[in-house]
Amino acid sequence: MHGAELLLELGAVILGLGILGRVAGRLGLSPIPLYLLAGLAFGKGGLLPLVTASEFIQPGAEIGVILLLLLLGIEYSAEELTGALRRSTAAGMVDLALNFTPGLAAGLLLGWPLLAAVVLGGVTYVSSSGIAAKLLGDLGRLGNRETPVVLSILVLEDLTMAAYLPILTGLLAAGSVLAKVVPVVVALASVVAVLAVTVRWGAAISRLVFTPNDEVLLLVILGLALLVAGLAQQLQVSAAVGAFLVGIAISGPAAASAGPLLAPLRDLFAAVFFVFFGLQTDPAQLPDVALPALGLAVVTALTKIVAGWWAARRASIGLAGRLRAGTMLVARGEFSIVIAGLAVAAGLHTRLGPLTTAYVLSLAVLGPLVTRAADPLAAILRRPARPAGGQPAVSPPTPAPRTGAERPPSNDGDKPVTTP
Repeated sequence: MHGAELLLELGAVILGLGILGRVAGRLGLSPIPLYLLAGLAFGKGGLLPLVTASEFIQPGAEIGVILLLLLLGIEYSAEELTGALRRSTAAGMVDLALNFTPGLAAGLLLGWPLLAAVVLGGVTYVSSSGIAAKLLGDLGRLGNRETPVVLSILVLEDLTMAAYLPILTGLLAAGSVLAKVVPVVVALASVVAVLAVTVRWGAAISRLVFTPNDEVLLLVILGLALLVAGLAQQLQVSAAVGAFLVGIAISGPAAASAGPLLAPLRDLFAAVFFVFFGLQTDPAQLPDVALPALGLAVVTALTKIVAGWWAARRASIGLAGRLRAGTMLVARGEFSIVIAGLAVAAGLHTRLGPLTTAYVLSLAVLGPLVTRAADPLAAILRRPARPAGGQPAVSPPTPAPRTGAERPPSNDGDKPVTTP
């Protein structure tokens, strides 16, 4: 009977997520906020609390985080990461200063401990690369001039996460200062070592892992990622960071073939992860954090737009491209939830989970909307202002065209004027 109840609950949850994903696609939105709402509905204090399916959802959520970071690492080669670091360091620093600071300041103003404020700074800092990538494809902007600027900022944020997550995991760990410092040093040294090894021997590693048999390749890479993630957790380092390092180490044909194979698994377990985060949040706590979350969402939406605008302007991109770059970065999603999930699991602060849920819900919806409004807004900003009095400026009358010898030589702005 217990097995039947598990299958019924699990089937209902997964089918419900599929329906919500379809609704989100029809509305042109990310499914992340709907998955979070489903978790709120199925959790304690929700409409239909789960009884048995939570036994699957918790380990499924852990696998979801591992797959998110594994696929993120596979998307980038070590050369791309180091290249983005060289090209866009200034833009990355501006992005970090403008978007980490509001979360940190908000946590301190709310009277939270310093570590909880640092976690909230990470939540507000990192954009959703998943939502941004989907918007770039859906809106046909992959070939736009501002797109490399957006992608460079997203790559730098992901690289920052590779350093931030192990530091956060070490600080959240119980024990003495030494017990917190050792895992951080080990994790950071591992990131540097994997980048160095991949730059030097990435092709050899790819040849060793690659096989033309899709089934074997999927089993090898998934098993390797889970194994390394487990070892990382044993060393008090984030399992997500271990999976990210595996992804970076895989490049070439192995990465090109593994990405499409792993993507459906990532989408399934990532949806389970968002539901699990919602399950841990009591809906009764949301009204208490709604105002701070909405205020923080407005402030950090503006700071993301400023960061993208500045980076695009530095690349000599026009007004519309600057707006598109800034608005593309507004949405927060998967990695904000990953960061908050680590802190919630460690029991850091009771209001952190509800505030993060409300914050991500707001910006996962607002981000795509403001991104779609970027071009109309740019057209409004380009429109010439009306003179005082509210009447539009009247253009001077166009002189009658000259004829014969009175007509000067034509010039279209590119061709030189020639005279007989």
